[in-house]
Amino acid sequence: MARPEDGRGRAEGIGGPGSTAPPPTGTTVGVIPAWTLRTMARCGAVLGLAAVAWLAFWLVLRLPLLSLTVALALLVTAAATPMAARLRRSGVPAGAAAFLLVVLLIAALTGIGFLVGFRASAALRDLTRPVAAGVDRIRVWLIEGPLGLEPTQVADLRNRIVTWLYALTPDPAAGARTGLYAASGLVLLLFLVFFLLKDGDRMWSWLLVRLPAPRREQVDGAGCAAWRTLTRYTGGLVVVALIDAVGIGLALLLLGVPLWVSLTLLTFFGAFVPVLGATASGAVAVLVTLVTNGATDAVVVLVVVLAVQQLEGNVLQPLVMGRAVHLHPVVTLVAVTAGTLLLGVPGALLAVPTLAVAYRVVEHVRTHPVPSPQG
Repeated sequence: MARPEDGRGRAEGIGGPGSTAPPPTGTTVGVIPAWTLRTMARCGAVLGLAAVAWLAFWLVLRLPLLSLTVALALLVTAAATPMAARLRRSGVPAGAAAFLLVVLLIAALTGIGFLVGFRASAALRDLTRPVAAGVDRIRVWLIEGPLGLEPTQVADLRNRIVTWLYALTPDPAAGARTGLYAASGLVLLLFLVFFLLKDGDRMWSWLLVRLPAPRREQVDGAGCAAWRTLTRYTGGLVVVALIDAVGIGLALLLLGVPLWVSLTLLTFFGAFVPVLGATASGAVAVLVTLVTNGATDAVVVLVVVLAVQQLEGNVLQPLVMGRAVHLHPVVTLVAVTAGTLLLGVPGALLAVPTLAVAYRVVEHVRTHPVPSPQG
């Protein structure tokens, strides 16, 4: 016969203090899986980065002069860094080397401004009427030639082109405002280039010290990879632009095309915008040759432009630019088009280097993760 205390003991053992019996059916334990926490953290990080990117893009659009000047200063500094390094290795102090390179930059910009601002503007006024006459000849050919287009449509297109050509003629008041705007940006550009060449290393060290210690090595490596990419890109682009300008400019000189100096400079600067810049500058050179020298010389210039572009695309770009920009031509074209639609010519100029630098930074961060804390 069972004793009462045995029943009480069993009851206390089952439901008493310290019992480990499972909870009643229907009760849930609030434990969040680890993968859910990781997913939430990554989504939050992505949203935070997207918010920062949107804010940065908004500031770029709100401050176009400052944003463009800073971007150009970085490009110029990257192009001048190898020369500054050589001067330092030869014993020239950092400040003196930076000052010398800024003086050379001022001299180059002054010469280019004289050639483009004075000679090209004066010759552009003289060429406006012949170019309009050339457009009229093309209009007659489109109507009476093998295409047989409608006269009304051709006349409307002709009027738009001629109006655009006459609008290119510099207006004194607008030119003064543009000159003042450009002068302020140029002064800021020169100051930025000087101090970036002189104190760039110390600026970067100052920034790294203020980062969390576990992140410094990764950020330093990503920054160095980005700067190497930008330096190689600008250096290779200058070489490609010089070869393009020499090839096309020599053809224009031998054919006696007016404005050959300005067209050569246009070819040089057009090469800084991948794909679209070379096409646009080549089309301008062919059009001016057609108006001033006739169809035969225009065909010769067209052949030279196509030959130079083939040399650039098949030889120069893979050899000179291949180490710096690991981007497919389709990606490059899409980036240039997007930059042009968003920011115009500055966007086209900055699209490819920005994408190349971003790609190298992401690759470095992916291949060099932050070590997990020990313990």
